Amino acid sequence: MVYTRKNVSTLTSAERRRFVTAMLEVKRRGEYDDFVRTHIQYYVSDGDGGLRSAHMAPSFLPWHRRFLLDLERALRRVDPGVSVPYWDWTRDRTPSTAPWTRDLLGGDGRRSDRQVMTGPFAYAQGNWKIKEGVTDGEFLMREFGRPRHPLQLPTRGELNSALEDPVYDTAPFNSTSTRGFRNRLEGWGQGPGNATWANHNRVHRWVGGHMLGGASVNDPAFWLHHAFVDLQWSRWQKRHGGARYLPERPPGPRDSQYRRVVARHEKMPPWGVTPAEMEDHSGIYRYA
Repeated sequence: MVYTRKNVSTLTSAERRRFVTAMLEVKRRGEYDDFVRTHIQYYVSDGDGGLRSAHMAPSFLPWHRRFLLDLERALRRVDPGVSVPYWDWTRDRTPSTAPWTRDLLGGDGRRSDRQVMTGPFAYAQGNWKIKEGVTDGEFLMREFGRPRHPLQLPTRGELNSALEDPVYDTAPFNSTSTRGFRNRLEGWGQGPGNATWANHNRVHRWVGGHMLGGASVNDPAFWLHHAFVDLQWSRWQKRHGGARYLPERPPGPRDSQYRRVVARHEKMPPWGVTPAEMEDHSGIYRYA
């Protein structure tokens, strides 16, 4: 049965409670930290050798679509009525609105150490201990807007600029690609301040704390953010007549991206599914 992902700002109090309860139970069972480890493992940059599948590559979108589905399936094993809501950061742009309320994700970190002190995922509540990460800290951290080097959330115009690009991705299929919907949405840019990070990337930077880097899954905001990113892929396909994932075929042996990116019909680790198989989600979920 097809289920619905809703805008987080439209959730009822009961829907918020059920989502939070399911997240905490997935964490209690030990499954959540497996998701953190998986994302850290596949967070491979341009400068690293080998295959890039999760970031800085065409498969950024299908990889995270499958990753979201895995988390959603874990949540629905706890409560079959739960799905991952999406956070529209072009509309809900302040720390006082959803998803940053006390009954959802909680708020910003305190100034002294960036520790989140409110909401169900605050360390003081005893249910959300950070076990996998790049530091030894056990508490969830955020730093909205990065006050020392201020950033603003992307605007609707900036997002629409990415959606207008009719080509999915272009060579060299990495963080330096200047054309193509994928990198314009993923957001690797050039220049100082806001220009360095666009759309997806700038949102991670704006939230700050654990949302920076490969261990960003430690913040439940990761999933709401990526559900909105996933929605943009769907909108892009509709806008451009079902335009397809690129590259269609693997780069050749003389190409700098040989064996470094996933072509449309190649399998993505760790699941063995192809980008082509992830292009249509209509038989699984829809967006409200």
